[in-house]
Amino acid sequence: MTTTPDAGRARQYWTQAAWHGRVREVQVPVPAQGEVLIETELSGISPGTESLIHRGDVPDSVAGLMRAPQQLGELPFPVSHGYLNVGIVRQGPEHLVGRRVFTLAGHRSHVVVPIGDCHLVGEDVPAERDLLAGVAEVGLNALWEAPVTLGDRIAVIGGGLVGLVTALLVQGVSPARLQLVEVDDVRSRLAADLGLHTVLPADAAADNDVVLHASASAEGLRRALEITGDDGSVVELSWYGTRSPQVPLGADFHARRLRLLGTQVGQVAAPRRLRRSRTQRLAAALSLLDARFDALVTGRSPVERLPEVMDDFAAAAAWTRNQLLHVVTYEGDT
Repeated sequence: MTTTPDAGRARQYWTQAAWHGRVREVQVPVPAQGEVLIETELSGISPGTESLIHRGDVPDSVAGLMRAPQQLGELPFPVSHGYLNVGIVRQGPEHLVGRRVFTLAGHRSHVVVPIGDCHLVGEDVPAERDLLAGVAEVGLNALWEAPVTLGDRIAVIGGGLVGLVTALLVQGVSPARLQLVEVDDVRSRLAADLGLHTVLPADAAADNDVVLHASASAEGLRRALEITGDDGSVVELSWYGTRSPQVPLGADFHARRLRLLGTQVGQVAAPRRLRRSRTQRLAAALSLLDARFDALVTGRSPVERLPEVMDDFAAAAAWTRNQLLHVVTYEGDT
């Protein structure tokens, strides 16, 4: 049931322990010099990463590396994670107050961030689309890592949120061929509606310049290596957490001189790192979002329901399986 918080109170979603989420009510934070207070309009669930965190599958060895830019607490628990947030600036410099911004904050009704971490968004753009900036940043980083360029033959494996966003970005560089490899009929139909050519794994062309892997499965990674052309590159976008998928580096992997590249959004991709800051990369990702991306918004829930919603995502409940961007709402905040 949605409730209206008391004046001067804020709500924050925390992962208290594995499979245990909680919405805390706290005082509205106060910005310091050089910071702004943002009242959240919407936040978004990134299903892969946030389900992994909810299940407690973050290895201790990378807990620091996987820290979200504006998270509270520390991984694995207790932590207020997340990185898709759109809201209105309520306190800060005069030129920002009342403006809508995107930040890499999570599921909190009020957030305080440094001024430099705010990204102004167009008033005529749906706030739901702006939420995708953090996912588009992941895809853009992968394209820079490869790199992907004009006239390339490209395959994207996995039609989840990250895979579809990445494929839509690839459309913008005019590839000679772009195939989305996906086994789910619902996701394949959505991709087709967006102008993407979808194929089953067995039907994917095998002479790709770059394969972008986003299925988070050993089977998908194995197929990615199989359909990469000689001297080509596989860019791994999936995060497996505590799982250790087998990577088939025998057979012809070395003879065909394949490259397997890891990409992680905590750093700008190496080919651009000396010339782009993380702030510039996020601004570029925001600028690339257009009306095609609106179709990736597939569901909404109030923040009060987040504990049960995250349980369902982490358990792959039936209703979540074809969710892409799931939006969290904050009606009733002051």
